[in-house]
Amino acid sequence: MTIVLGLTGSIGMGKSTVARMFEAEGVPVFDADAAVHRLQGPEGELVAAIEVRFPGTTRAQGVDRSALAERVLGQPEALSNLEALIHPAVARERAKFLENHAEAALVVLDIPLLFETGGAAKVDKVVVVSAPAAVQADRVLARPGMSCAKLAQILARQMPDEEKRRRADFVVETGTPQEQTREQVRAIIACLTGGRDS
Repeated sequence: MTIVLGLTGSIGMGKSTVARMFEAEGVPVFDADAAVHRLQGPEGELVAAIEVRFPGTTRAQGVDRSALAERVLGQPEALSNLEALIHPAVARERAKFLENHAEAALVVLDIPLLFETGGAAKVDKVVVVSAPAAVQADRVLARPGMSCAKLAQILARQMPDEEKRRRADFVVETGTPQEQTREQVRAIIACLTGGRDS
């Protein structure tokens, strides 16, 4: 029986780094963000529907993510319309991933809004990736095109880190040297698989 582990964490917490650590240990990882990029990329399944709903937000290379973000950030109705397109498509991709890895002892679903979208009810255990707020802000504000105002808007949509930590089965700290983070990942794998190959 495959154990399905949900991996989540607020923006800038180091979730992608932790996902790569699980992959490096041989655990199959489904990356919801990567699935969205594929669906919105060149010839992506969602490009035409997004152009119909949000005219002028697509190009030959697929969805212009910056233009789309500007159209929906701070606009609850527009955001709901976008999520109504994206979530079912990502769910289909996730189902295919689980089917393809049905023999694995452990798989990871890397889903940024796991709690916010009700996804926690669909996994066996949840790992929350966390770092001190100052570390998080430094990481996010170093990204191109990011501002304090944009970060505040994003965080307003996300469950507070403290609440995520409270709901987690495991918390991985990333405000530490990477090798310590890697050891936390290995300990979680060992705990869940009891030494079985994943």
